[in-house]
Amino acid sequence: MPLDDLIVSKAIIDEYSKDLINNLNVDVAIVGGGPAGLVAAYYLAKEGYKVNVYERKLSFGGGMWGGGIMFNKIVVQEESLPILDEFRIKYKKYQENYYIADSTHCVGSLVYHSSLAGANLYNLISVEDIKVTADNKVCGLVINWTSVEIARFHVDPITIGSKFVIDATGHGCEVAKIVLQRIGKVLFTKTGDIIGEGSMNAETAEKDVAHNAKEIYHNVYATGMSGNGIFGSKRMGPIFGGMLLSGKKAALDIIEKLKKA
Repeated sequence: MPLDDLIVSKAIIDEYSKDLINNLNVDVAIVGGGPAGLVAAYYLAKEGYKVNVYERKLSFGGGMWGGGIMFNKIVVQEESLPILDEFRIKYKKYQENYYIADSTHCVGSLVYHSSLAGANLYNLISVEDIKVTADNKVCGLVINWTSVEIARFHVDPITIGSKFVIDATGHGCEVAKIVLQRIGKVLFTKTGDIIGEGSMNAETAEKDVAHNAKEIYHNVYATGMSGNGIFGSKRMGPIFGGMLLSGKKAALDIIEKLKKA
């Protein structure tokens, strides 16, 4: 049977449009498709909640793809191994409490399992603003194509609604910056502002990253390195156990609130 190019085009436009419309109002909107964001999406979707993940770049995975200095290996610690097992990620023991995994295999597994659990993954979309209630509580996002952002075209965005938003944008703390710009120094930190990320110290950073996966403003959570940046902890290198644990913690905290609601 011959192929019709116009049917191919129609199928793509038709199905993407339906998908976008069906997901305009969700339980949780996650900004950033790195490891912490994908793990959070997986645990939320697994519990039956409607979740969108918005990634600015073409590919998901954040900094995990490149491993360390483009050697596609990452290190995880023993505490995070149950998450790797749940995602069916292969790893091997290097020495006590140090386990090695292939970074590309990790990203592929995180994307596959979060999508399989029911999370809606959108790449090439940037978040340019937040949607708020009359009393400035966050209730959604304002999104546009990344190409529009890069080209600086004057093209109006669209809005999506969500009960919770997760800032999983990594070192940039992009959602937190929007809150500061639009509402003021209202973050749930000591200063109300982004305290800023410190220099490298994997021991401290790995301990703090899961702890800092928490609410940073009304209905807005941080996970991954955005949490460490917002609350002023250290950075770590290609060690990803804490990132995975951080994503799970943010998801479980939100799930508890959604169940109460």
